[in-house]
Amino acid sequence: MTGDSSTDLLTSRLGYLFKHAHLQLTEASTRALEPFGIGGRELAVLAVLAGEDPLSQLEAAGRLGVDRTTMVALVDALEGKALVERRRSERDRRRNIVQPTPAGRDLLHRAEQTRRETERRFLAPLAPADADGLVRALQTLVTSRPTAD
Repeated sequence: MTGDSSTDLLTSRLGYLFKHAHLQLTEASTRALEPFGIGGRELAVLAVLAGEDPLSQLEAAGRLGVDRTTMVALVDALEGKALVERRRSERDRRRNIVQPTPAGRDLLHRAEQTRRETERRFLAPLAPADADGLVRALQTLVTSRPTAD
């Protein structure tokens, strides 16, 4: 890398690079999802809830790695936008599940296309093989580490 030594010192640090790459991607994603009226976290919740198996809020929170309070707020926001609904499980009446509404599924489909395109543009400075390698490396790092000590 070129530049002054203080810049080189920072850009040689993994934490600095992860942080600033994350900030740049978050900013691009926020702008891209703005027309849909949702943020990246809400889109992730919709994606998890749209899976084949109906999930409770607690189960969805576990899959997303967020605490209960945060999950309640995210589901409340999506419910307020008529994108998800809470209802009793047909299999276990003691269990409440959260599922996307038809409008939520439609928005998820359209917003996911936008998310994928935004990520593609973000990774565009890399050769396709390098972009794929970066994603695979990050998947390995995220899935091979315990989430709690």
